[in-house]
Amino acid sequence: MGKKGELVSFRPDIKVLDATIRDGGLVNNFYFEDSFIRSLYETNLKAGVDYMEFGYRASKTLFDPDKFGKWKFCDENSIRDIVGENDTDMKISVMADVGRTDFKTDIIDRKDSVVDMYRIATYLNTIPSAIEMIEYCNKKGYETTVNIMAISNANGSDLDTALDILGRSCVDCIYIVDSYGSLYPEQTAALAEKYLEIGDKYGKQIGIHAHNNQQLAFANTIEALSLGVNYLDATVSGMGRGAGNCYMELLLGFLKNPKYNLTPLLEFIEDNVQKLRDSGAVWGYDVPYLLTGRLNQHPRAAIEFIKEHKTGYANMYLELLENNI
Repeated sequence: MGKKGELVSFRPDIKVLDATIRDGGLVNNFYFEDSFIRSLYETNLKAGVDYMEFGYRASKTLFDPDKFGKWKFCDENSIRDIVGENDTDMKISVMADVGRTDFKTDIIDRKDSVVDMYRIATYLNTIPSAIEMIEYCNKKGYETTVNIMAISNANGSDLDTALDILGRSCVDCIYIVDSYGSLYPEQTAALAEKYLEIGDKYGKQIGIHAHNNQQLAFANTIEALSLGVNYLDATVSGMGRGAGNCYMELLLGFLKNPKYNLTPLLEFIEDNVQKLRDSGAVWGYDVPYLLTGRLNQHPRAAIEFIKEHKTGYANMYLELLENNI
């Protein structure tokens, strides 16, 4: 599959999604001040971002609301307090995890909601449940995506089967998700071609959500978009679980579409990001994340290592290697 577009041109089909609150919320249990959320919303409007993801629609039965900020749950009124009727060109998205969302009671009709799109997060072994959620949200009037997690550990034939099943569903967009930050651009390109083939066959959009364990989130994102992937996730200053995500400022600086404006984003970073770090939020590349990414492992071991302020990188590496045997 050849490259799509040139470095000096822009692709009008590109959609940029800001996942700062959703993925970034994993580092501070979604305790964002309303002023931060409102400022980010206004920044995304000025920057020309296409979608802003506010967080999760998590089950209040499974997750104690007293232990998380409100963006873990994304109640309709909480979003409306920030965006009003959102009478803008930017759309609002929310993520719903398979098995962690009371979707039949908590997801209302689109005509009564300010949310435009639900993103269904699933593993390969829960694809049937994901299809049920996708169909439910579609009937309610929402755009939908499906984000298949941990594909770097997936059996190739299982992934092929899942993609074909999803291609025949009513989902609008299928996401490549590098959950462990383990993919290299060559691997991302191979996956992009596989996903795009399904997209072409069934008329689906294809997206990418990359993690930065090996400082390759941006590289993997632009590799995928160069082949035709057009829904691109990023977060302000890469904020997200563990090593974080593709940096929004890198992505908007790369894209040539004049609708995207980097300046408001830089002003937001200057005014807000360091304050967030000073408050105790920790994310970004570090050696432990490199090690879990290189070994294609979940970053939980690296997260704990960093929380405990350890520096025995060589010993950690040897322990991780033993886990891979």
